[in-house]
Amino acid sequence: MYSYLGLLLFILFVCSSATPFSFFGSRRSILREVSDIDKSDHPDYAVELNSTNFDYVLKDTPATYAIVEFFAHWCPACRNYKPHYEKVARLFNGPDAVHPGIILMTRVDCALKINNKLCDKFSVGHYPMLFWGHPSKFVAGSWEPKQEKSDLRVIDDARTADLLLNWINEKLGSSFGLDDSKFDNEYLSSNISDPGQAINDVEEATSTAFDIILEHKMIKPETRVSLIKFLQLLVAHHPSRRCRKGSAELLVSFDDLYPTDFWSNNEQEADKGSVSNLKICGKDVPRGYWTFCRGSKNDTRGFSCGLWVLLHSLSVRIEDGESQFAFNATCHFVRSFFICEECRQHFYKMCSSVSSTFNKARDYALWLWSTHNKVNERLSKEETSLGTGDPKFPKTIWPPKQLCPSCYLVHDHRNNKIEWNQDEVYKFLITYYGKTITSLDKDKIVGNNGTDGAVEDLVVEASNAVAVPLGAALAIAVASCAFGALACYWRSHQKSRKYFHHLHSLKNI
Repeated sequence: MYSYLGLLLFILFVCSSATPFSFFGSRRSILREVSDIDKSDHPDYAVELNSTNFDYVLKDTPATYAIVEFFAHWCPACRNYKPHYEKVARLFNGPDAVHPGIILMTRVDCALKINNKLCDKFSVGHYPMLFWGHPSKFVAGSWEPKQEKSDLRVIDDARTADLLLNWINEKLGSSFGLDDSKFDNEYLSSNISDPGQAINDVEEATSTAFDIILEHKMIKPETRVSLIKFLQLLVAHHPSRRCRKGSAELLVSFDDLYPTDFWSNNEQEADKGSVSNLKICGKDVPRGYWTFCRGSKNDTRGFSCGLWVLLHSLSVRIEDGESQFAFNATCHFVRSFFICEECRQHFYKMCSSVSSTFNKARDYALWLWSTHNKVNERLSKEETSLGTGDPKFPKTIWPPKQLCPSCYLVHDHRNNKIEWNQDEVYKFLITYYGKTITSLDKDKIVGNNGTDGAVEDLVVEASNAVAVPLGAALAIAVASCAFGALACYWRSHQKSRKYFHHLHSLKNI
């Protein structure tokens, strides 16, 4: 009897599960799965956020800027705007982003109850509503319409993809286009012709260089001074504020981390933890997001390109009295710490061939430019014969005529001979590696009140200069509020520095 009762209950269960309501529910489930499959083929590039992950995602992103679109899924205007927003988002978001690491584009659906408080915090009064700012300013942040000063900006005129991208280009001084595609550009693509993207790569190259130095334990008694001199150059003239700040902090603590008896007292292991935590440009520097220096293959450009951009940016920022110091510091640094042996030897050979002293900043900048062109010319021949070059970014003479026609006096294509107008070349270098990168850094890293937070911190550090080594204290003084004025004082006291007597000329090494 019980067995028949169980069978009856089973039949009733099966029948009830086949009601029209369940049938349509399963149809919706199937359609949802089909929709998800189709969505994976054509993914949304903008990141959907809600109140549970909003702060976490924006805090964790390596992007320099963020755009948050507040919308409602029932809003017809929002649905019509989504394709425009996605056209721009595909340039910056996702693994196939054309310009990665610059802007994180996100969306928040205010029609969902879970997001009510989040949307209220930002005083969302219409849909869609777009906000712009540094990601950290959104974290635990808010916005009020009558707020006089805010780290976040409302993007008012962005009704189409073109208008939104124009707003971004105007804000960043960039030239992004909706038709930009990854690796499909000719040599003069957007990431080459637009140096405004270079600040991220200069920071990443600096951080990578010091990671290599620490990882390979390259700080030794014979390289110690070379690193100190290069750090002094970075403190005074690195184009990134946070790299200047990090270089200064490392310089201040250098004698504590690497005392002169460091290598004889088996202290390496004891200090391993503190040394490994050093972040020359801070902890938030993006990694693997090469933009200006991105190659079309994983093993091209990247770090080597970023290092060249760093050296050029330093060469156009120094003053006349610092030119020989910058030359020596750069040559010693490359010889001591660049681990590509053949490249290192070639570069140092060119350094050693210089017979006269650099008295002008212009002369050093042009020497470095000429040296880079010689390296490109040599590598171009090797890469062409071996097929190891980047097909989209072949080594070439710089700058190309398209970027600086006034730099060329005579260009003999048949014999590949160029007569340069060096005055125009120097002007080009100053603008390309100097003013543009500096202007982007000013927009990128500012304190809460529009001041340079890094410089403020350096001033505090400088107030404790009595407690630090003389060389480091003077370098910090150079880095604080008046780099240019104090640089003269710094140079005039070079002979009294305790590190100076350890230096040798290039020919004596």
